[in-house]
Amino acid sequence: MLRFRAPAALLLLALSGCADMGSIKPQAQLTPAAQLATGAAIAAAPPAAWPEETWWQALGDRQLDRLVAAAIQDNPSLKVAQARVRQAEAVAGAAEAATGPRVDASAAANRERYSAHGSTPPPLAGHWAWRNNASVTAAYDLDLWGRNRDLLAAALDEAHMAAAEAQLARLSLETAVVRSYVQLWLAHAQHDAVADSLAQRQRILDIVRRRHAAGLATEADVAAIETTLPAGRREQEQLSQSLTLLRHQLAALIGKGPGDGDAIVRPAPALPAGYGLPGNLPAELVARRPDLVAQRWRVEAASHGIAAARADFYPNINLVAFAGLQSLGFSKFLNAASQTRGIAPAVSLPIFDGGRLRSQLGNRSAQYDMAVEQYNATLVQALSEVANAVARMQSEREQQKLAEQAMRTASRSQDLAERSYKAGMNDALAMLNARLVLLNEQQQLLQVQSRCMDTYATLMAALGGGIKLDFP
Repeated sequence: MLRFRAPAALLLLALSGCADMGSIKPQAQLTPAAQLATGAAIAAAPPAAWPEETWWQALGDRQLDRLVAAAIQDNPSLKVAQARVRQAEAVAGAAEAATGPRVDASAAANRERYSAHGSTPPPLAGHWAWRNNASVTAAYDLDLWGRNRDLLAAALDEAHMAAAEAQLARLSLETAVVRSYVQLWLAHAQHDAVADSLAQRQRILDIVRRRHAAGLATEADVAAIETTLPAGRREQEQLSQSLTLLRHQLAALIGKGPGDGDAIVRPAPALPAGYGLPGNLPAELVARRPDLVAQRWRVEAASHGIAAARADFYPNINLVAFAGLQSLGFSKFLNAASQTRGIAPAVSLPIFDGGRLRSQLGNRSAQYDMAVEQYNATLVQALSEVANAVARMQSEREQQKLAEQAMRTASRSQDLAERSYKAGMNDALAMLNARLVLLNEQQQLLQVQSRCMDTYATLMAALGGGIKLDFP
């Protein structure tokens, strides 16, 4: 085969100009990550390590850890993504099989009556006889220009892309569970705060009613307090609804029914002490964000698709060899004289097929351009998400400090009002109003804390969630 292959390759090289590729080539170029300016928000962020794969454990809530583990194991959407990986691997296996030789075996035995007036000579003419055949056929595509190898490489790249997309689905699921859990924590805290506020307003209303009965307050004073109670009860009912819906949402995320959400107890997450960004941004982000890794594999697959399309412009050789036995009747079927064998090299020359091949190459080139631009857009979006998360985290940390300061002031004011009331220097109404101010500041602090935890989850997802996906 080697003696035949060398001169055949020379012959095909002489014929390689059979089909004209024209000037078809890709137009898009990958944007180097290092060329993107990171901006002031990223530059001002304190240094930190890359996220751990179990980054949500920094919130210190074991129930959350169990929910994320259950979601990874049982969520149907994640299982769909994992099935796509297996499907892509199977396609790659079929492409790999095309690069090697193919061997088939067949056997047949037919009993037939031959016509006495046909072309079959005596003694078969006019009689029944068995016609037997057994053969082994081997076929091999020399793949002189690497078309099959490029198709295999493209299929492997698409399998890698599917694996990266499965990791992206996992990261998105983890982030959704954490963010929903934080919202459940906030809804619990707000529900308690509204209940406390309603109790305080009811006490104020009772005092104003007694003062009205004593002629020290007007009917308008009573009505002004009464109007705030229905609104508070409506808010309390809305929060009760939110608690139920968030539990149902978490149950769906972990692949369970709504009833499993009823078993979720009150969350108790804690905001991590600090935050920061790792070095080598955005260069190393390319290997850590699953969506970026998937886009890079898509570009690689499209590149091999172009190479395969170009190989179609050149001649190719397929070798087919067969060997077997043929006979009429069983008596001589296994006789050496019944042997049959042969070899049938086939040469394909794309002489008058240039229009179709150029269209195919143009399609592949356009797919490559789209893959490149999708990667570029994903890279820009990824860096923007990191910068936005850091900017929000910086602002929310400052908001938290201000909210804590305001709550300390309101707590001090409420304490002074209570002391004045006990000393007879103030009435109960002033003390209760000071308590309402403190409750309001507590709610403001809770909202800031929930935004901080939510942004923390967003930042971890923007950094790739601790998933390390190597790219050659």
